[in-house]
Formats: sequence, C-alpha cells, structure tokens
Amino acid sequence: MQRMTQIALITGASRGLGFALAEALAPEYHIVAVGRTVGGLEDLDDRIKAKGGDATLAPMDVTNRDAMAQLCRSVFDRWGGAKLWIHTAIHAAPLAPADHLDQKDWDKSVNTNVTAMGHLIPFIAPLIGPEGTAVFFDDTHAGEKFFGHYGATKAAQMALVRSWQSETEKIGPKVKILSPGPLRTATRGRFFPGEDKDALPLPKDVAAELLQQII
Repeated sequence: MQRMTQIALITGASRGLGFALAEALAPEYHIVAVGRTVGGLEDLDDRIKAKGGDATLAPMDVTNRDAMAQLCRSVFDRWGGAKLWIHTAIHAAPLAPADHLDQKDWDKSVNTNVTAMGHLIPFIAPLIGPEGTAVFFDDTHAGEKFFGHYGATKAAQMALVRSWQSETEKIGPKVKILSPGPLRTATRGRFFPGEDKDALPLPKDVAAELLQQII
C-alpha cells in the first residue's frame, strides 16, 4: 500500500468546475476523477498527463452506493486514504413551476443532490481523516421561482454539509464551503439561456483562485 502520494478525490470531475479544479491540482496531486461522462474524463486525463501528472478515472454515478463503496475501498487499499475531496457532482433539472415538477427529474435531483450525500460523506470521511479537507460549493437559488427541483435539493445538500462542518470544526476534517459566483458552465447555460456567456469567467480561469482557499 503506497502512502506517499497526495490524493485528491474529485466527484463530478468530467466537466465544469470539477474538471477545472482537477486539472489545476495536477501534478501536485494524483487525481481520482469520478464522473458520468467517459469522454470528459478521458479529456481530463489527457490534460493531466500533458502537465506531467497522473489520474485514476472512475466513470460512475455518485448515486451508485456499491460502486462508490468499492472505489473508496480501492483508494484506501492503494494509497491509504486521500488528502482532499472536492464535490461538484450535481443534477440540474430544467426550470419549472413548482406545480409542474417532472417526477423523473425530481427523483433524480433528490437522489443525486441529497440521497447520495448520505453515503458519500460516511464513505469518504474516513478516507480523508481528521487532517484532510472536504470542499463543497454553495448556490443561492433556493426559493427562487422555477428553481424547485434544483433549489430545494441543493439547499438540503448544503444543510447536511453545514451540519458536518459544525461537527468537525474542532476535530477535523476541514469542511469548506465556497461560493465562486456565476461561471460559464453548461449548467448555467441551461438555467439562463439568454445570458451573455462571454461575460462570465470560465471555470479554468477561477480554479487557481479557488485553490488558494482550499489548500
């Protein structure tokens, strides 16, 4: 079991902010990249290798409890744990009035944004230990019109994260909540299709600044 390599586990690494942070962390960290989009993970792997780094690709859905359990066990067996966990995986359902919520989108939002956290935190907390860091990203759309799917489930996710943050304040791990503001991502584009996307920063352009708050 190798214990010298610094490991960063990124859930939601195949696109957007997770992708950008994973790329920015290499080669100082070996990246364990979790995401549903295989092509995105392969692109990330190419970029990390171009920087002289290495990645372990895990094409899986964070809602798959058994798969995440196996991944965490594999990380422990190979490296003894991880130093950093960054969580950016999210399901962003289409905007809709509260009385017209699509049941399939609602279920997927709950499963990805809320229920998955019920196994991710218990599985990953032992990996990062009291000296590690877990990072989450807040959003402010809860309670806004048409954001019923996303706003409600993201708010529930952050409520759980804040509980964990309070519980670990004195004993670790460090639980950090960041609010980077609007970024030029596919999720933002779906929510605000008429917005001038060129006026928004790309995730890669803010990744270095965010990492100063993380490590």
